[in-house]
Amino acid sequence: MSLPRFGQLHRRSDALRSPVGVAVAGGADRTVLEALRVATDRGWSEPIVVGPEAEIRRLAEEAGVGLDGFRILDVEGGEAQAVAAVAEVRQGRARVLAKGMIATPALMQAVLDPESGIRSGRVVAQVVLMEVVPHDRRFLMADTGINLKPKLATKREIVRQAVEVARALGLARPRVAIMAASESVSAAMPETLDAAELQNQGEAGEFGRLAIRGPLSFDLAYSAGAGGRKRIEGEVVGLADVMVFPDLLSANLTVKAIMYTADCHFGGILQGTTAPVAFMSRADDAATRLNSLALALAMIGGDGPDHR
Repeated sequence: MSLPRFGQLHRRSDALRSPVGVAVAGGADRTVLEALRVATDRGWSEPIVVGPEAEIRRLAEEAGVGLDGFRILDVEGGEAQAVAAVAEVRQGRARVLAKGMIATPALMQAVLDPESGIRSGRVVAQVVLMEVVPHDRRFLMADTGINLKPKLATKREIVRQAVEVARALGLARPRVAIMAASESVSAAMPETLDAAELQNQGEAGEFGRLAIRGPLSFDLAYSAGAGGRKRIEGEVVGLADVMVFPDLLSANLTVKAIMYTADCHFGGILQGTTAPVAFMSRADDAATRLNSLALALAMIGGDGPDHR
């Protein structure tokens, strides 16, 4: 079994019994409004759009986007918009938070605020679902946006977060690759030592039912052909459902390289918060914003249990 395509996630959202409140920080953006219009028309969401109201209405009129069914909170300034959107989640009027046209630091400050945020006490990490169309490959990538140089304990939690996403998407026993530049363990490359230790912990049952291998280079995690040529075998080789990277630099460079050079679809969320956060780049188009929202909705199942 493989991870779902985004088309399948969209159809899952179509089947929600009732629309979900979605609070968007930084709503004054054409792609944000276009994505929310589609999601609302398909019965996914009841959007709460936070931003300067006059600008939101101007952009919607220019784009031909109707705002019926939208609630607009007239708030100026990125930090204030983030606080207001997070408050909608905390107060139960929204079950999903979404990043719109707002800088990541402003949003994360509101999300992680110890008194008014939505932190859960767990490590917060970004998990991206990547769908590479020509190869019919789907896999999760973590952490692509938050933790700069995680230590082993943080990496363990990132593995746990990514595996939880895989299971929410239907994989009872995901195949997990702990990524490095080489498949060989070497003291000269400390990330390979961490990868080997994470494999040991996974095999000991730390993350529940899964297949885990580390360290693995990207070619070995992605391509069965690369494994054959290198004469490296294993359940994860060429079939990884989850790729956990050693640091933000390697993860972010890899995900953006795929985004901008491959025929692919993608979307991302934050894990480790008390509510799912649709979380990608301000440069995203409307289709990617819709993908991220569908991924976030899959984490709560509409009428399912609270996100953890």
